Formats: sequence, structure tokens, C-alpha cells
Amino acid sequence: KLGEQKRAREPPSSQQCMHLAVVACGDRLEETLIMLKSAVLFSNRRLCFHIFAEDSLRPEFEKKLKEWPSSHTKKFEHHIYPITFSVGNAQEWKKLFKPCAAQRLFLPVILKDVDSLLYVDTDVLFLRPIEDIWHILKEFNSTQLAAMAPEHEIPKIGWYSRFARHPYYGPTGVNSGVMLMNLTRIRSTQFKNSMIPSGLSWEEMLYPLYQKYKNHITWGDQDLLNIIFYFNPECLYVFPCQWNYRPDHCMYGSNCKGAEEEGVSVLHGNRGVYHDDKQPTFKALYEVIRDFPFEDNLFQSLYYPLQSKFLDTVHTLCGRIPQVFLKQIEKTMKKVYENRVIVYLGANHRY
Repeated sequence: KLGEQKRAREPPSSQQCMHLAVVACGDRLEETLIMLKSAVLFSNRRLCFHIFAEDSLRPEFEKKLKEWPSSHTKKFEHHIYPITFSVGNAQEWKKLFKPCAAQRLFLPVILKDVDSLLYVDTDVLFLRPIEDIWHILKEFNSTQLAAMAPEHEIPKIGWYSRFARHPYYGPTGVNSGVMLMNLTRIRSTQFKNSMIPSGLSWEEMLYPLYQKYKNHITWGDQDLLNIIFYFNPECLYVFPCQWNYRPDHCMYGSNCKGAEEEGVSVLHGNRGVYHDDKQPTFKALYEVIRDFPFEDNLFQSLYYPLQSKFLDTVHTLCGRIPQVFLKQIEKTMKKVYENRVIVYLGANHRY
């Protein structure tokens, strides 16, 4: 009876979920699935996946996700959507930077029943539970409605600070590959802008903003987000670089202090580094998570192979700091071990 009363008070699963969105077009099927796999492997709370994909990929996602073992599929629910743009010219949006990437700008408009959301690019890997980044939502002040990491740590070698021909946030701009959003706040805010003095809603602002700056932007929707938060800096929470760790943080020497101290939390393998040999440390992490059998032991089939692969990367600057990449994985696996083994034994043995 007590159990029934407790269940009756619990909110529906969609409210309990940590919502994760991704946009996949072209050849990004495998990359997206490995990202989702990393989320499932390391997280303890229920996940809701929102996958936006072009027509040819949608049945493939359904097929592949159904092949995962039930012990893991019960940890998440998934929803697959077509690529749609509510304002402006759909073909223009599709061609902005990479195929379909601009879809992320429309998430507040499409997912009207979702309060908060973590958006990530397909080339992201989670090295610790998603709930750890999800907690950052509670750190937002009354005006903040999104969180991103800086594009670079050092202004004099950052791309925006050297080359941008449009407004951008802060000294180095922000990177939109990992973006935490309070969608409810985004939908209810009037944003300051360079077009009209009275402010515009998110949806009203997108296409006029693109029209005004389209000849000056290089990185597509990320540039538009930088422009938005340049005019509305009070709306952005900036989280440290270990939550969006890219090759730029180590390929010229280590420049992410947070990762040096705490380890990489979210790995972002942009520049295609999972698929070439330019940054073998990033490729090693991708391949080990890709090849990990779901039901196997994390230490034996993930951690040890990773250590072995890292020995072959010491000739690179990123490969010389393996502890940066391993620290959070070690912590996460210790927690998994404690939850599954120590807690279980404690509950079933009396001394």
C-alpha cells in the first residue's frame, strides 16, 4: 500500500526525464548512436532522447535503438522528428553551415511541452553522468536561460577575437556544441536586438537576424547564437571548458584549467577527429565506447582498452595528458561499482 501511494505521487516519466536533443543528417548516424550510448552507459537517471533526423535516417535510428539490450533501453525513451523550420526559408536554413545544424535554433519552438533541455552535437561523448551537467540548470540566476562554454580560452589565439565580422559574446565567443537550455524561459523572453528597439520573441527574431548577418557569418547557427547573447549577455550562463572539451584545448598545449583539475566531463570531437589520425586520443575514446559491449564489465572492456590505446598517442600533445581524459571516467566507474556491488552486498549481508 505504501508503495502504491508513493508511485501515485510521482510525476509522469516525461517530467522525470533529463531531455537530450541532437540533430543528425548525412553520415552522422553512427556518431549520434555512440553519443547516445555514452549517455546511457554513464547516467543513472532516466533519459528522454529527442532525435531530429532527415527522412532517410529516421527508420535507421528506430532499428538500431531497438537492437540495444533491454537492460539499457529501459533507461531511456526516444522520440524521432523530421527536420522542420517554423520561420523563413527551409532550404536556406538547411544549407547554413552544416546540413540541418540550424535545427537546434528551433528547439524552443518545436518542443513546446519540454521545460529544459540539453542539446549536443553528434560528435559529443559523455564521460560522466548527464545528471551532473543537468544540475547546472539550478545554478541559473533569474535572467539566465541558456548555458554554453567559451569558444576559446585565450583571446589572442581565438577565432572570434581575431576574425569575426559580427558581434559575439564575451572576449572569445561561445561554442554551441553543448548547450543547456531552459526552454520555458526562452519562449517567454523578449530579446534585445539590433533590429527594433522594443525586443522580439525567440521565434520572431531568428529569420530577420539571419537576413541581417548572413553575409558576415562563418559558423552558421553558432554565430547567430553569439549575436543573440552579445545583445543579451545577462541571459547566458557560461560553464567551464571541461563541459565542452575540444581538440583546441590540448593540440597546441593544455589550456583548459578545469579539465586539468577535474578531468574532461563532456568530450567534443569537432574537426572530424574521431575519423582521422590527427588527434588519436579523441579517436581512441570514440572507438572504445563504440566497441564496448553493453553487458560487459566497464573496467575490463572499456577502461583497460582505453589505457592501452592511450599508450599509442603519447607522441601528440593531447596524448601526453591522459589523466585529463581518464579522471572522470575513473570517478564514474567507481560510483557504478559502489552502487552495483558495495550497496548490493551491504543490503544482502548481515555481519
